[in-house]
Amino acid sequence: MSDPGAAEAAGREGEAAAAAQRREAAALAARRVAGIARRTGELLLRWFRAGNLQGTWKPDYSLVTAADVEADRLLAREIAEAFPGERILSEELATSIEGDASSPVWVIDPLDGTTNFSLGIEHWGISIARCDADGPELGVLHFPVLGETLVASRGAGATRNGRPMHVHAPSSSMPLGVLACCSRTLRFHHVNLPMKARVFGSAAWSLASVARGSAAIGLETRPHVWDFAAAWCLVEEAGGVIETLDGSRPFPLEAGVDYANLCYPVLAAASPALLAQAREHIEPR
Repeated sequence: MSDPGAAEAAGREGEAAAAAQRREAAALAARRVAGIARRTGELLLRWFRAGNLQGTWKPDYSLVTAADVEADRLLAREIAEAFPGERILSEELATSIEGDASSPVWVIDPLDGTTNFSLGIEHWGISIARCDADGPELGVLHFPVLGETLVASRGAGATRNGRPMHVHAPSSSMPLGVLACCSRTLRFHHVNLPMKARVFGSAAWSLASVARGSAAIGLETRPHVWDFAAAWCLVEEAGGVIETLDGSRPFPLEAGVDYANLCYPVLAAASPALLAQAREHIEPR
């Protein structure tokens, strides 16, 4: 006669072993993707240091340069080699996906902050996320000039240059917080928050500022999914909360949709209380 207790214990051990294997696989994937991001950063730094980079305007009035396209090609090639058979959604070369909705998708912004990049401003970076049916499960942001690599994977927390990273809400010892926002924020919204507003020119950096503890709230008015997918994972794994301002659902990603035509207002905060405060005091014009 079998022992129910022993069977239950064996089942728990099996689940724990499977969870450990998933964490190990996620950590390995995160390290590989961080390496890919750094190599792309080296490519982009050569363009950045050369200066005088010319760009063209896309239909959504965002800037694209030859550096964006070259970086996109490099990322797509390296992701395909490291994770064969997995789909890729990217800002410049693959703005829609096909195939099984249950299979993972890599969401790539080869150069977030292109205007900054083209003008010699340091806030720009590479954004890479791996999404499944539940949303971003892995996120990597690399900011070459700033020397920061931010990494997160679901259930494993977030790191900044290899060290644990956490959100930071205003406190009695540091009562003043920062609202990291985009240049469109005050054109489209009335904002009545007791915070200093900062515009960085990079959606990924603005939202990641919440994850890294330097901003209490982040608001991007019209980002595309590749602008925020990696930061979404980082904010959640650093202990914050993130969602769309209008209740729209960017995840799961859908086949046959041209994501170049879709924008989602995204709000991130260091705590649920701050998120509620932001919702109360940020109103559409």
